Amino acid sequence: MQSKDLHTLVSLRMPYGKYQGRLLADLPGHYLNWFAREGFPSGELGRLLQLMHEIDHNGLSALLQPLRTTPPLA
Repeated sequence: MQSKDLHTLVSLRMPYGKYQGRLLADLPGHYLNWFAREGFPSGELGRLLQLMHEIDHNGLSALLQPLRTTPPLA
């Protein structure tokens, strides 16, 4: 995981599904748990969803709040 990944969670929107258009950082825990049970998609999206699941599962979602207004590092 890199800091860039955390910035991506607060800027990238879910491209499909029930929560299409919602920021990855704003996806509900039950949806992330469903992916954990059924399998994350392949590629970058799956990796980011898995990271968000870990953050949510461990109660660390509040750590993303400051990043919502901070531009990503180069």
